[in-house]
Amino acid sequence: MKQYVIDGLRPQDHNRLKAYLDEYVQAAAIVGIYWLPLDESVLTPLQINHRECAPHVFALKLEQNLLACELLVRTRKHIRCDCMAYATEKQRNWLIDQTDAVLEKLAICI
Repeated sequence: MKQYVIDGLRPQDHNRLKAYLDEYVQAAAIVGIYWLPLDESVLTPLQINHRECAPHVFALKLEQNLLACELLVRTRKHIRCDCMAYATEKQRNWLIDQTDAVLEKLAICI
């Protein structure tokens, strides 16, 4: 799996990040997994046309010392669909920008 990984989280970084994700990002049924919906402006034409698959999301996995952001655009409504694919460059950059903005907001320096 392709991922954007932030490692070296200290316990206090983990706690702040967990509190933020719990409040602002939808948690999955599995502990430590969160669904980050993509902004419609970065969806591909196929993803935009697959409204029945919306929202398209990135999976984030928070562990004690790291945050792993999968670079696979998923749909929460189907296990397989043509609109699921690895992130485009625009989507990848959006995810990195979003993640880095949260780290900056929480004063987490890596």
